[in-house]
Amino acid sequence: MSAYVIANYNITNPEAYKAYPRVVGPTIFNHGGEILVADYNSEKSEAGGADVTIVLRFPSKDKAKEWYNSDEYQEIVALRTENSEGFMNFVDEFKMPG
Repeated sequence: MSAYVIANYNITNPEAYKAYPRVVGPTIFNHGGEILVADYNSEKSEAGGADVTIVLRFPSKDKAKEWYNSDEYQEIVALRTENSEGFMNFVDEFKMPG
């Protein structure tokens, strides 16, 4: 079952952050992931939303976590976390009960 990484954040230091989009893609692709959504001007419909919305798809939640915890991603994750405020969640694909 596919799993998704959903990130929603505001960039707090644009100059330092700008390196992140250029280097993150290969780390995702190397772990079987796909970039489904990368919107840097998300339209917020309710309080609490942020400007940047990213949705990645991986073959499973375990594969998504392997990507996140990989040495290659951990080498660059600070480019995002130290220059933005928001969240990243790992979620399973919806499967209709029954």
